[in-house]
Amino acid sequence: MNEQIASLMKSLNETVGILDDIVWGPYVLIPLLLGVGMILTVALRCLPWRELPHAFATMWRGRRHHPDHQGEITPFRALMTSLAATIGTGNIVGVASAILMGGPGAVFWMWVTAAFGMATKFCEATLAVRYREVTPDGKFVGGPMYYIKNGLGANWKWLATVFAIFGTVASFGIGNMTQTNSVTENVVNLSLSVFGFNLDPKIVAVVLFVLAGAVLIGGVKRIGAVAGTLVPFMAVIYVIGGLIILIFNADKVPAAFALIFKSAFTGQAAVGGFAGAALAEAIRFGVARGLFSNEAGMGSAPIAHATAIVKHPVKQGLLGMLDPFLDTIIVCTISALVILVSGQWMEPGMREAGKATLTAVSFNSAMPVAHAGTWLVTTGLVLFAFSTVLGWCVYGERCVIYLFGHKAALPFRIIFTLVVPIGALSKVDLVWNLADLFNGLMAIPNLVALVLLLPVVIKLTKDYFSDPKNADAYEEEN
Repeated sequence: MNEQIASLMKSLNETVGILDDIVWGPYVLIPLLLGVGMILTVALRCLPWRELPHAFATMWRGRRHHPDHQGEITPFRALMTSLAATIGTGNIVGVASAILMGGPGAVFWMWVTAAFGMATKFCEATLAVRYREVTPDGKFVGGPMYYIKNGLGANWKWLATVFAIFGTVASFGIGNMTQTNSVTENVVNLSLSVFGFNLDPKIVAVVLFVLAGAVLIGGVKRIGAVAGTLVPFMAVIYVIGGLIILIFNADKVPAAFALIFKSAFTGQAAVGGFAGAALAEAIRFGVARGLFSNEAGMGSAPIAHATAIVKHPVKQGLLGMLDPFLDTIIVCTISALVILVSGQWMEPGMREAGKATLTAVSFNSAMPVAHAGTWLVTTGLVLFAFSTVLGWCVYGERCVIYLFGHKAALPFRIIFTLVVPIGALSKVDLVWNLADLFNGLMAIPNLVALVLLLPVVIKLTKDYFSDPKNADAYEEEN
């Protein structure tokens, strides 16, 4: 009987893995996500690129809010909650994976996904605020399920329900179990490589359970408060560490940029221990890792932006479009440049050693202090993964509220917290593949809604910028 069950689980895992490869392959999500981003960018007349300074000014003012406006947390904390789920292992592991599989040119195509993803995130956040609802207990809930239901009408409610189901399942996998398992693995590896002893993974699991529970049970306001502190702190520390390396290797930075641009259009020949990568591989892995990193079009981030205390939907849309810029253009670029100037990506056996290993070795080789790179990368991975758990708890909770009502919020947070130590101590390939599959499937209903509701976004955008007070980012609010 046990052999039959094992055989069945193996077959099921292989089937899910095939479906996962199809959904995340070059013929489904990659062209859909990138294509919709291009359409939205053109329709908005490149607004995300033109209004980038305005967006940063709005982010700075968004640390406070007008007392007469509605919402749960400040616009800045809503952005930080979104970034908490976005800035994660993709910024460290994803970049290394893109370079190892697609060559240095893959970094350019990551930038491309971020550039067009800004328009996608702008539309997502704008629609999230426009069509959000208030629950009987005062929670502001929004996201794709709500702008599908309220924006497209009753005939589309089935699609909203599909998104909410996909989002709920994905929150336990991508947003919880995979992240806590990554934290445990990296902390245990750090204790062995730096201190020379094997830390019991159960200790890490207990600590994660206590820390996560202390934050998650408090709901979106506590999560927003923690994310508003943790995300800027960890991002700044990681970026500063990377910039220090780049300053010490300033003479190699121009060559690294030149290599990125050259390889983006010609591919990368075999060099050192690097096996080489064709142009198609540079595009494929660059776009795929870029989308994985900034999640533009996935439909997760607007759930967080819907909680913002804000008057006009477009104001939060401006903050939403900063997601891909900060995540990919800033953080991912730092990781990529450090990897390239270190030269470690060309070392033999690096592809087999692991993506996180490449980033850690690259930081270590360029840091003047022993083990400093390992500390920085491991700490970054741990904090990024933990913040992802916080952000995805909000996403899963809002999906559950849509499906079962506001009274399901607290039970969901309790269950979500209980899953934390389970994920920390287990590694089941089927769970990982299912989570990845449902995470990808979330994008399809969301992309349909974004295209159909584009006229609403354009109308709201014209309304916002037609009023001089709006265009000046509501300075009178602060």
